[in-house]
Amino acid sequence: MASDPGVKSPMEAHGSYRGSDWSPQRLAFHQNLESFAERVGLIVALQSNGKLSQERAYAEIRSIWNQLKDSKTTLLNHTPPLQP
Repeated sequence: MASDPGVKSPMEAHGSYRGSDWSPQRLAFHQNLESFAERVGLIVALQSNGKLSQERAYAEIRSIWNQLKDSKTTLLNHTPPLQP
């Protein structure tokens, strides 16, 4: 049975990553960036509809921002190991 084309795996990028500097780490960060953007959109929608206070929305966005920064540090700002 074929899978639903509208359903994506959490490991699958939402959009394609195009860049001459492609690497598995950059692809993973790109996925994290897309996830961050989607989550911010959801939080803003919840706040706009009165489901979250502005303070709670800010705290949630700040939390996921810190997760994204940690992901960048882990995935993109590492020094590659020296080749023997």
